[in-house]
Amino acid sequence: MRVSDHYYPARAVVDLSAIRENIRTLAQAADGSAVMAIIKADAYGHGLIPVAHEALAAGATWLGVAQVSEALSLRRSGITAPILTWLYGPGAPFDELVLAGIDLSVASLDALARVHRAALATDRTARIHVKVDTGLGRGGLARGQWDEFRAALRYAVDAGGIDVVGLWSHLAFGDEPGHPFTQQQLTELNSATRDLEKIGLTPQLRHLAASGATLREPSVHLDLVRPGVAIYGLTPMPEVASAAQLGLRPAMRLVADLATVKPVTAGQGVSYGHQYVTDRDTVLGIIPLGYADGIPRHLSGTNEHPGAPVHVAGPNPRSGNISGRVCMDQVVVDLGPEAAEQIGDRIVLFGDPALGDPSAQDWAERAGTINYEITTRLGARVPRIYTGHRDAVADQS
Repeated sequence: MRVSDHYYPARAVVDLSAIRENIRTLAQAADGSAVMAIIKADAYGHGLIPVAHEALAAGATWLGVAQVSEALSLRRSGITAPILTWLYGPGAPFDELVLAGIDLSVASLDALARVHRAALATDRTARIHVKVDTGLGRGGLARGQWDEFRAALRYAVDAGGIDVVGLWSHLAFGDEPGHPFTQQQLTELNSATRDLEKIGLTPQLRHLAASGATLREPSVHLDLVRPGVAIYGLTPMPEVASAAQLGLRPAMRLVADLATVKPVTAGQGVSYGHQYVTDRDTVLGIIPLGYADGIPRHLSGTNEHPGAPVHVAGPNPRSGNISGRVCMDQVVVDLGPEAAEQIGDRIVLFGDPALGDPSAQDWAERAGTINYEITTRLGARVPRIYTGHRDAVADQS
């Protein structure tokens, strides 16, 4: 295999030890409830298979993904732990999913019928988690569908091939601890539980809490919690507590090597549209990452409004900002008139504030979005480099 097949002047360095520490923190907060590690969207951009192994090694006993393709990839990689997947259409490979022993969320009569047919066709038992809409207004059975669904579920169970493993829902205000609507949703889930018990069905597991509720809402921990964003060291409730305050450590650092370093004079327009113009003789550095790699154009910088913060990790470590418009493959940083950086010196775009880096949360606030949009949109062409392996004495990032 050629070096050229793998070369890229930037990388996302993922510290697996941080993943493990965060899982342990979440398991401790869960206080006895089982932990399902949510690793959808390629583990929020961190890498599906590596994160799955670390989460299980650290104490998670379940894995959760939105897309069935990721669930099947986990099985094909040799992972035997329980896996829940919940987002699919009528063309999903139900036979293959049932044969792989993957738990399926069922949130409609149509889904129940298709899963049941797959179970009968494969002569296997389909493991399902019934999803009810307790107030989020997104996925799940609405109250008006519930009676008809319960009758169909009872019939399917009696006919054989269906095992009701779980009953679940999703919080609308999980990032706001103490919000009264959370207790209303718990009441709705409890009501759905009693309705199933009336027809002789008792789910083995009930689950409602994602990251925020796992950390700060113990009343909804129930049998299992489903942390996602917190696994990666990102705060699920930025207006309440930082990642550090929640005992979480960011797992990803986005690092690039300067592709160009050049002196320019005062009055030099920078990038398309010259939204940023140098106000003195200075040095510009070109970072070989752009919106094709997942860098939001909203993080462009002007003279009045600096762009996304970065950490200049060269001979004189310091903070900087994206200067000018974010391009498809590159951004510019005004390094200042005294810059001593050279081509190849390192820039950290986001990472761990404890190491002097801006955080994904800093980027999110500048872009007007949420921290895990920053990591999940990171492009596939950016290599993921893993450190902090369980069997490693020391790693170099």
